[in-house]
This record gives sequence, structure tokens and C-alpha cells, in this order.
Amino acid sequence: MSYLVLARKWRPASFDDVVGQEHVVRALANALDSKRLHHALLFSGTRGVGKTTIARIFAKALNCERGIGPQPCNECSACEQINAGRFVDLIEVDAASRTRVDETRELLDNVQYAPAQGRYKVYLIDEVHMLSTHSFNALLKTLEEPPPHVQFLLATTNPQKLPVTVLSRCLQFNLKRLPPDLINDRLATIVSKEGIQHDDESLRLLARAADGSMRDALSLLDQLIAFGGESLKESDARDMLGTVDLNFILRLLENLADGDGTALLERVTEMDKHVPDYVAVLRELARVLQRLAIAKTIPGVDSDTEDSEIVSTLVPRFSEHDLQLFYQICVIGSRDIALAPDPRSGFEMVLLRMLAFQPAAADGVSEKKIADPVSVKKSATRKVTAPPVLEVTGKTKSWFGEDWTRVADRLDVQGLARQLAEHTIWLERKDTVIRLRLDAAFEHLARGRSVAQLESALSAYTGDALTVDVEIGEVSGETAAKRQNREQREQIEMARQSIEEDPSVNALKDEFDATVDPESIRPIKSETEKIETRKKGTGR
Repeated sequence: MSYLVLARKWRPASFDDVVGQEHVVRALANALDSKRLHHALLFSGTRGVGKTTIARIFAKALNCERGIGPQPCNECSACEQINAGRFVDLIEVDAASRTRVDETRELLDNVQYAPAQGRYKVYLIDEVHMLSTHSFNALLKTLEEPPPHVQFLLATTNPQKLPVTVLSRCLQFNLKRLPPDLINDRLATIVSKEGIQHDDESLRLLARAADGSMRDALSLLDQLIAFGGESLKESDARDMLGTVDLNFILRLLENLADGDGTALLERVTEMDKHVPDYVAVLRELARVLQRLAIAKTIPGVDSDTEDSEIVSTLVPRFSEHDLQLFYQICVIGSRDIALAPDPRSGFEMVLLRMLAFQPAAADGVSEKKIADPVSVKKSATRKVTAPPVLEVTGKTKSWFGEDWTRVADRLDVQGLARQLAEHTIWLERKDTVIRLRLDAAFEHLARGRSVAQLESALSAYTGDALTVDVEIGEVSGETAAKRQNREQREQIEMARQSIEEDPSVNALKDEFDATVDPESIRPIKSETEKIETRKKGTGR
């Protein structure tokens, strides 16, 4: 006897066997119980979640020789023939291969005839969104007013491609992606009944790799049985799937926390010996980062107990902002890795990008930078050193010197007083008098209350009662305003160069003959800069 693959052998034969789609099963069972049957049902959802399986069970429930109901017997002739795929009144159509209008009309020509064997003639059209426009038009009239002995069951992975006229004539059921835990439990039940030795981690890997599809999970299980024999091992599962051991991921995160780029690349070299699927590695890295973010933000709520003790040791090493940023870089990197020269280099660039967003603060301590990760590909981010908060000493009380432009940034003033501070240069301090010079072009800034407000802010900053003397004259040095403009120009230039060198941008240019609008390039502000900007605008 030929081998029957697990996806077919363990296909649910009744509504009770269906897992993860209780909302659909309940609605259909109630409809069958009450005999309130809609003539056209549409099942939508991703691959392998049970669309055609539920449709076949529904067809059995309609044609079971023991009567219409939610529990087909699976023993009568009609049930057995539907299970075997040879029931003459269940017409299954693959719309992907029958898209022409003449084929649809040929199919519908037989709708008027009564069922040959069963109670209902059931049309199960899979991937119905693949029908042509003319085919949909041919189907519409019959779909709206079918004969009483006809039931339409439509299945699709892409309901948004269906015409509204078709959707309005159907009762629609959306099937959910199955969670890994549910798939894992189902796999454990099946391997136990099949008498296959296994370890728990191998099934967890298959459940995650199935990406919400029970059929894919069973196909992967068949593949792993062929790969590893009658004993399923974690190492075999990882080799087959191209994933890496969790310890590799944890060590990568340790190197990332240390800011050790050399060790990070050495780890990738070590990992490359196992020929991993780098997209799968990035997804696993994102999964661990998500667990760390939950543990960091809401301690004690991590629902995944697997290796929780090991993962928890990393939590103190990252801030909440680190984890959010790294997660976004990881997710975007997994999407863009196909554009890289090769998967490994793309993976390395994702890790280096994480390191690149760790500028050094003024005191030499690493200060993580919060950036908009969606904008990473659009503009470069400069390492910004926050203006230092000067410690009040004898030195700073008597002399600001070259630090004046930084002090001007820090003063708690707004409006004309702030502009006055930013457009002056330092001359000297004599006792309690601070002398500043202002260019004649900005002489209007020294009028009114702006000088008094500046005096008040400087006095609060230093702790001394100070007087400000502003003289008008030639300003040859760099003011705070000039420095800000220079730094912004440098940031824009760095962003422009980064965009010109970005392989993703160049790919878009080549493919769509696109151009970059220079006026649209903006540097990304650090969190410190954003706070300072808000202060300048509000005076707080």
C-alpha cells in the first residue's frame, strides 16, 4: 500500500476534529441544526488553515444519508465517497487552472440538473479569486439565484481580489492563522499516535516554522521524519529548517549589549558553518527581542516559558528603547535581506546597523539613540553629541569661553531672548558683568526685554546675579546659530551620501527610473535634540 502523507491521513473528518477555527465551526453547526442554510459560503484565510477541509465536512453534513446535521456519520456511502474524493455530486474546481469564461459556462450549464446521488449538488471552487472578470460575470446570476438543490462553497487566500458583487452574494467566514502552541499540541498528539519518538523542542521548531498553517506543519513533520528517521531530534530539525541554536542568538545579543562588533562578526562566521537560513535567523532574533521587550516593560508577563531563565539574564543589559529599536531594525532587515549582495552580508549589515545607533555621549558613556527605523533607508543618522550640562564650579561661574555656544543651547529662554543668545559671541566676564557681541544685522534682538530675560536665565544657570552687556559690532567667530546651521548641513550631506550609496535606493532607481528629491532629505533628530527643540519652543 502506498504511503499516505500525514496532511491527508490526519485531515479532520468532522467539525469536532477541526482545531483553531471554533468561530467558523460554531456558526456552521448552528446553521445546519436550524436548517437555515445560505446557498453561497465564502471561506477566506491563509494557506493550510482548513478552508477546503471545512468545506468538505460541510458537504458531508448536507449529504449524509442519516440526515442534514452538524455531525456527519462518516460511515454511510455518501460520507465515505466524499472522504475518498469520488462523490459525484461534490464538484471541486481549481479556479487557478480554470480561469477562462467558456470553462465557467460549461461548469454552470449542469447546475440546473438535479443531484445524481446526494441531497445537494455542491460546487467547491478553490482559489476563486483567480477567475477572470468574464468568469465572475458568468457566475454572478447563478450565484444570486441558484436552484434549491445547489450549494456553492468558495475558498480563497485573497478575498480582496474578489469583486464586490460576488462578496455581497456570499456569507463570508474568515479563518484565523493558527498559533504555534496550538500547532505544537496537534503535532504532539499525532506523533504519539504514530508511535514516533521525539523531543519537545523539535516540534516547537516545526510549529513556529509552519507560520500559522497546520498543513505546512504536517508537511514539515513528514519531511523531518524522512530526514531523521523514526526519532525526531532538535538538531535534525534545525539542520532541516536552516535555523540556529538559541544559544547562538543569545550570544549575538550579549555581543550587541557589549557593543563588541568584532565578536559579533566572529559569531556570524561561526554560525555560517551551519549554512543557516539568515531570514529565519533574523525572525528568531526578532522573537527573542520581543520576549525581552515584554519582560523589560511588563515584568512577569512573558507567556513563553521556554528558556525563560536564560533569556531573563539579558533583560537588564538593554533599555526599553534599545529593544524597540533593535526589533524594528531586525524586522525591516528580514524584509530587505533579499536585496543584499548575499544573505550573510545582509545579515551582518543588520547587526552593524544596530551597533551604529549607539553614539557616544559627551561623558564617554554609550548613549543609545532612538531613531525612526522606517527612515533608516531614507536618510543617514549622524552620531549626535548632546550639549553638555556644565557642572557649576568656580571656573564656569567666572568664564564660559568656547563653551558659550553650548551654554546658549541650554539656557531656559525662548523667543527673542533665545535668538539673542544664539547670535552672540563671548567676549569676557568682569566680576558680575558678562560682555557679548552681536552683529549689527541682528541689533533688533537686543531691544526690549530680551536682554533682561537673558540676564535672568544666565543668573539661574550659574547661581550668580549677573548683568549682560551686549555691544554691536563685527562678529567673526561662530555663534550658536551658525553652529546649528553648519551641523544641519553636515547631517543633510551625510544623509544624501548615504542615500546615494544605499543598494535599496539604487535598485528602485534602476527598476523604476526613479530620482531622489534633494529637498525631501531630512536628518533624523536624536531624542536629546527633540527634547531641546521642544524646550526652545515652549520655554520649559
